[in-house]
Amino acid sequence: AKITARLKRTLPVRGPQAPTLSELMRWYCLNTNTHGCRRIVVSRGRLRRLLWIVLTLSAVGLILWQCAELLMNYYSASVSVTVQFQKLPFPAVTICNINPYKYSAMKEYLYELDKETKKALETFYGFSEGKSKVRRSVEDWNSTESNFFEQIPLLKVEDFSRTATELHTGQKRKIEGSVFHKDSSIVNSGDSNDIIGFQLCDANNSSDCALYTFSSGVNAIQEWYKLHYMNIMAQIPLEIKEKLSYSAEDLLLTCFFDGLSCDKRHFTRFHHPLHGNCYTFNSGESGTILSTSTGGSEYGLQVVLYIDEADYNPFLVTSTGAKIMVHDQNEYPFIEDIGTEIETAAATSIGMHFTQSRKLSKPYSDCTETGADIPVENLYNKSYSLQICLHSCFQKAMVESCGCAQYAQPLPAGAEYCNYKKNPNWMYCYYRLHEKFVKEQLGCQQICKDACSFKEWALTTSIAQWPSVVSEDWMLRVLSWDKGQKLNKKLNKTDLANLMVFYKDLNERFISENPANTLVILLSNFGGQLGLWMSCSVVCVIEIVEVFFIDSLSIVLRRQWQRAKKWWSGRQQGRAAQATAGDVERQGHENPACIDEDLPTFTTALRLPLPQDSPLPRTPPPNYSTLRLETAFTEQLPDTLELGQH
Repeated sequence: AKITARLKRTLPVRGPQAPTLSELMRWYCLNTNTHGCRRIVVSRGRLRRLLWIVLTLSAVGLILWQCAELLMNYYSASVSVTVQFQKLPFPAVTICNINPYKYSAMKEYLYELDKETKKALETFYGFSEGKSKVRRSVEDWNSTESNFFEQIPLLKVEDFSRTATELHTGQKRKIEGSVFHKDSSIVNSGDSNDIIGFQLCDANNSSDCALYTFSSGVNAIQEWYKLHYMNIMAQIPLEIKEKLSYSAEDLLLTCFFDGLSCDKRHFTRFHHPLHGNCYTFNSGESGTILSTSTGGSEYGLQVVLYIDEADYNPFLVTSTGAKIMVHDQNEYPFIEDIGTEIETAAATSIGMHFTQSRKLSKPYSDCTETGADIPVENLYNKSYSLQICLHSCFQKAMVESCGCAQYAQPLPAGAEYCNYKKNPNWMYCYYRLHEKFVKEQLGCQQICKDACSFKEWALTTSIAQWPSVVSEDWMLRVLSWDKGQKLNKKLNKTDLANLMVFYKDLNERFISENPANTLVILLSNFGGQLGLWMSCSVVCVIEIVEVFFIDSLSIVLRRQWQRAKKWWSGRQQGRAAQATAGDVERQGHENPACIDEDLPTFTTALRLPLPQDSPLPRTPPPNYSTLRLETAFTEQLPDTLELGQH
């Protein structure tokens, strides 16, 4: 042990046991396989050493840059496109009449609303119409509705001094609160008399109001009408609304698929709040999904629809025709958002290209596989999509903020649709909430994500006049004969729409994302960069980690430990010195020899006991009076006196 300690004191300490970082770095540069670091130490001359330092640091910088690029490429995805020719499943095709309900059956429910709308048109545009001959068979249905029409009337904004005139009564009123222009941010200020709208106020705070204006009178009247229309329809039971809308026999005149005849049994009905009864072909609810093995218009779906233009609601819809949507069987058809309109008196051909896409989820993209990780309840009972998430999120916010659900979307559990009688404040709350939703202030756009996999049918639409002039007469006669028993009238071509939906080709396009780099490629690229710039291998990297991180850290920690240990020992010595000085002072006063009244002599002081575990006491000062010589005689003899004088 003594020899080992002597060798450690005499021989230089290198490697991980080096006392300083400079010695550790020098040892590393002399022993590493990285040539640049070694050349820094062994090179002679400052210029050459500086050159090797610059080259080595440049190589390290290039390595870090290239490795960062490789790492980013590792988390990127490449897109591959695969085209297959095969027998394809036919998608679901949902068809809705643009007019949701037969106006002849709905007049009794919309009597008061239509009357207020006609009065507004007459006041504003001079529109006049004869008295309605429709009798209301529903008693007291509209008795309470007229009160709400008076509370939320149509207003004509005369100028920008916050003054408006009610179109129904002609009374002027002061506009309180903010003003929102729904058509555009630019309002025609040259002719402000064309601006009409309506005002909504908070039922709990009448001073909190908002005026919604429109630069187009048609848009203003339609928006006002639709607002009251949804309130009325929310109070009608679903069974009655299904009877008021179109049946499959009413809507479908003829049907062919893949060259074979089909009928209403191939269609599934579902009720849409805004479009009434809609019918889905090939919905898959029966467990069977139809497919086609041949492309072209003759092998797709061909239907002739009866639109019944004369029974349209004149205030609710301004166009004639049908809306269709091509979608997957597990997808909810958002007709109002992405539906395609087809017109009457025309043959509309829709060719399809099928594309199936799949994206990589995290960490490559921010998409969701099934929507299970999205904190929003799916209200549509269909597979997850971004639109389902957004609509469900808004409906949830509507129930929480307004206490009721918006009519155009499904009902959450335990909620009910908004109406005037139970929720007099729902209109104001709905518009305020919708404004926040559009401005992305509700957080729905931040919560909802795209689906990682989805199917898409790219549509190409072409339109031709139908029926032709030469075939119009006999075709209408034949169709009228087929439908004559129920219609009891001759069909007009404006009541009919011809629709064809087919695959243009059977090439299925599958677009998928794949990682551009795998872990093996990433490590190989790392090794190539290290070998190119530093002639390193994995062993060199481990060596760098050992020296620059483990050994360097141990040296720093060891030096800090030595400093702390030295400081602690110095502190302990200081405490011991203070304790010694205090004991010495205490012994001068607490010694039993000093307590006696008679001062001790030299002999008695030696006999005193020593205190345990304490330094020796100081010897008391001697009594100098004992050293004084005293004469034994009281009188001096004469002879001694004489001797003393001599």
